[in-house]
Amino acid sequence: MSGKNVVLFGPPGAGKGTQAAKLRDLLSVPHISTGDMFRYHIKNNTELGKTAKEYSNQGKLVPDEVTIAMVRDRLSQKDVASGFLLDGFPRSVPQAEALDKILSDFKITLDHVVNIKVADDEIRSRLKKRATIEGRADDADPAVIQNRIDTYTSQSEPCLTYYRPKKIVRDIDGIGSIDEVFGRIEAVFKR
Repeated sequence: MSGKNVVLFGPPGAGKGTQAAKLRDLLSVPHISTGDMFRYHIKNNTELGKTAKEYSNQGKLVPDEVTIAMVRDRLSQKDVASGFLLDGFPRSVPQAEALDKILSDFKITLDHVVNIKVADDEIRSRLKKRATIEGRADDADPAVIQNRIDTYTSQSEPCLTYYRPKKIVRDIDGIGSIDEVFGRIEAVFKR
């Protein structure tokens, strides 16, 4: 199985969470979600958690330095020695550059950026459906959905441009059943 150091990428509603669980099991590596890291640090009242909570309580985005420090801390742990699946980071080119530095410091190579591609209309449809099924109010408001798509396009998509010259971006068609999409992802690791 080819390299197991993976960043999972894709717009909101692309099915990253569902595919991450399947990919984690396939690769037998830890799934590192920035959301989980924030919750862990806040729950355990670490210095990083206290800082993150301060920003969150004010309705502000947690600064890159705090997120990067959490990622550095997580990637320094022993369970990532055999690989990792990073989900929700990087979300901007400065974060991608910071990740490169962290990986270089730890002498780790990033093997794949798995990019689940889904058109904007499909994202809107999926998020509306998710709002109904899961009761997620943030997925029901068309203005909020459009803002999330715009933020992804302006801040996160440039990461793909950053990674393409490294020849590690694996574009995956995100349309189809969960198993069809996963089959396409799985093929990346069987090359």
